[in-house]
Amino acid sequence: MSIMSQDVGALLLQTVPFARTLGITFDSVGNGQAVSRLPDRQDLHNHVAGPHAGALFTLAESASGAAMLSALGDQLERAVPLATSARIEYRKLAKGEVHAEARLLVTRDEVVAKLDAGERPVFDVAVDIKNADGTLVSAFTVTWTLRPHTRD
Repeated sequence: MSIMSQDVGALLLQTVPFARTLGITFDSVGNGQAVSRLPDRQDLHNHVAGPHAGALFTLAESASGAAMLSALGDQLERAVPLATSARIEYRKLAKGEVHAEARLLVTRDEVVAKLDAGERPVFDVAVDIKNADGTLVSAFTVTWTLRPHTRD
């Protein structure tokens, strides 16, 4: 069964135990987009009673991975996805449950064309993290690559 026919959010949580540890869940995943949530738990708080920066990073990186896999999961037979960098802007103090909205900033066709040409595609996924009231608290850009499998 291909990844395209599976629940991408469930697959990501199965393969990334730390996201499960934090209690991250997925509301929706598909067409290069994903929405995930981080619960408001005291054991995830920082010194100002909001979600710790590491928990916010994991939420954003997980959402970006799910968005990427929803568009490109069928390419896993020929390449492995790797996050290569992330830019983070903490704009406001996050409070309570937060959710991440991730979206690919390229088209699937652009990425697959680079793979078809023998190149290693590099592309960005934007992620906005918002409080329950919709206030933007953090903005992330996660850069991904698909490293073609080597043949021995």
